[in-house]
Formats: sequence, C-alpha cells, structure tokens
Amino acid sequence: MVRSSSSEIIASVDIGTSKIVALIAEINGDNELKIIGVGTEPSRGLKKGVVVNIESTVDSIGKAIKQAERIAECDINTVFAGIAGSHVRSYDGHGFVRINEGEVSQEDIDGAVDASIAMKIPSEERILHVLPKDFVIDGQDGISEPIGMSGIRLEADVHIVTISRTAEENIVKSLYHCDLDIQEVVLEPLASSMSVLSQDEKELGACLIDIGGGTTDIAIFKDGQIITTKVIPVGGDHVTKDIAHELKTPVDEAEIIKIKHAATLSKLNGTDKLIDVPSVGDREARKTDRKVLASVVEQRYEEIFEVINTEVGKISLESLRAGVILTGGASKLDGAVELAEAVFGCDVRLGYPKPMSGAFESINGPENATGAGLLLYALEKYKSKPADLVKQKSSAPLFQKIQNWFSSNL
Repeated sequence: MVRSSSSEIIASVDIGTSKIVALIAEINGDNELKIIGVGTEPSRGLKKGVVVNIESTVDSIGKAIKQAERIAECDINTVFAGIAGSHVRSYDGHGFVRINEGEVSQEDIDGAVDASIAMKIPSEERILHVLPKDFVIDGQDGISEPIGMSGIRLEADVHIVTISRTAEENIVKSLYHCDLDIQEVVLEPLASSMSVLSQDEKELGACLIDIGGGTTDIAIFKDGQIITTKVIPVGGDHVTKDIAHELKTPVDEAEIIKIKHAATLSKLNGTDKLIDVPSVGDREARKTDRKVLASVVEQRYEEIFEVINTEVGKISLESLRAGVILTGGASKLDGAVELAEAVFGCDVRLGYPKPMSGAFESINGPENATGAGLLLYALEKYKSKPADLVKQKSSAPLFQKIQNWFSSNL
C-alpha cells in the first residue's frame, strides 16, 4: 500500500448490491482517520450481496477505485473488503483449557478460543470471524478480560461467523482483476457496528439493522460483545421492485420515485399529493396519489421488520436498553424509524458514521456506514499491528495471488 511521508494510507471497498463505495483515508500521528478519497459507482453484477457476474462487478469496482484515487491523488493496491449475503452463517462455540501456571495468559485465551471452534463446519464454508462473547474462570462467568486472573480452568464462549468459500472467492477474483490485494475480508454488519454504535450502546445492549439494497444485515450486542449476527436476503431493491410492479413503471424510474417521494402513510399527515409516474414503453406518463406509493412502501418495510423480529428469535429487543439502530441506504425512508418503533416496541434511532476529518461530509450518511466501518476496522488493526497493515503491490499472476490468499486464510 502507498505510504505518505507522514502517515499511512488505508482503503476500503464496500461491495454492495446497489452500489460500490471505495474510500481512502490517511492515519495521522494521533491515530485518527482523514478521508482523502471517495468513489461511488452503481453496482452491476451482484444479487443479494453475491457476485453473479464477474465482468460487471470488476467494471463497477474499478470505476469506484479510480474515482477515489483521483481525489486522493494516490494509487492503492490493498483494501479491506466487506462481505454479506444469505450464505453467511453463524454458530455458538464453547471450549476450555487448563490454565498454565495458575494465571491466565494470552496463550491460554488463544487455546480456549481454538477449542471453542473445534466443531464440524461444512466443507463449503470458511470461518471468517471468531468473536469472544464471555470467559469463565473456575465457574465464575461474565469475565471479558481474563488476562492476569488466577484460576485452574478457563472457558470461552464465542460467536462464530462463516461464509461461503465460493462467494468469497468471487469477491477475491473481482478485486484481483482490479489489481487489488485484499488485506482482510470483513463481515459487513460487524464493520457497520464499528462506524455507527458507541461503546455505551454495545454495553447496554443494542440491535444494529443495516438495510442495504439486496440484504438486511443484523448485529446484536450485549455487555459490550457481539452475540448474534444474521443476514436477511431482503433489502431496498425489493421495495423498488414493489413500486415498479404496483405503479407499472420501469425499475429505474421506480428507484427515482422511491428516493424522491417515498414515505410511510403516517408521515403524509393526510396531505393529498399527486406524483408523476413514467409508463412502460411508449405509453404516456400518468399521475398517481402519493398515498398509493406510501402504502406499497410501508407494507414492505413492515414485512422486513417483522422478519427481523422472527429471525432474532429468543432475544427480546425490548431487553436491549440502547434499542435498535437503523442504518444503510434504505434506512433513510421518511417514517422508517417510527414504523420500526411500532413493530419492535423499543426506541429506534437512525445511525450515521462516526465523524472523521477531511472529506467526511461526502460520506456522512447511513448509506456509507459499512465503508466507513471498514476503515475503522482497519484502524484498529493498525493500532495493534502497524507493520502488518502495509503491503507492497504483488507481481504474482492472478491465479497465484488467489491461491496465496486462500492458503493464508484456511
């Protein structure tokens, strides 16, 4: 990765169903991020977070990267990339070790975590993240930082996230065809949580709902730790298709109508308003009542929230004292927060990325939560192992680079 004389440069790529967002940032001497490059391009080649057309995906990623590089006036060759999709799976794991020399060391923690993932994972899946939830020493639970504590037996409860090897390989190939190495693949709701949630919210208990174009990603926190992650294959694109079907208008026009006029019924306040609706083919444009649009949109959002309620299962959202945080491009619907409060029965707020310097204003929206979160994830990696963050451009051929990536991540 390119170095400047006074700071490190990092980059992230949010490969979404609706759009590709490439961000470039500097890490200054105070370990703070400054946005120096932003590139956004409509995403073509993905469906529900999964690559279905390599050529189109490569073209979209390449254009977004070039935009960001022009603004940043630098070249990048290493990125942190997000991944989501219905192929994402999650499991709970439990393992234990005997504590060496009576005091918990990092080696003991690593051993307990390793033991917790000694479970049979389907061959088509790869473990992406192992996220510790809780540690237990000689029966005493609720321990988050066990290093230095005395005891005989250390147990670890972890949350394991797996992804499809095929889905990951197609993302890796797409990036490598853009001459980009991958620093790390990161689960998108995990990245978004770093950008949107405060530590207090994680401690009190919070549910992050990131509504993207093709998927809705969920991450639930309690006592500062992530306890559940889920990906639902429904998002803003489904709302657009509903509008296109109901109003009998092309999908591209339905997207424009959604952005300009969509709201829930409660937000219309009884106001009568007609909107222009382009017709299919050579037919003349029509006008329709905005209430018709609001009804269609509200039904789909209510369905999404009800599915989330079902998917969360035993976890009562009312028990999460920090409530629900909506983010993602499709979360900005006028009335979405109020509708979510009615469905979930708890406080709901709209989540924006944490402030950064530089060109931050250009990404200060819920739709950029994942891209900004990937940069913050990278920053945490840099703080712990700064030498590992920087990679030089590889001269290896594409096939060899892909082999090297998967060899190092098995």
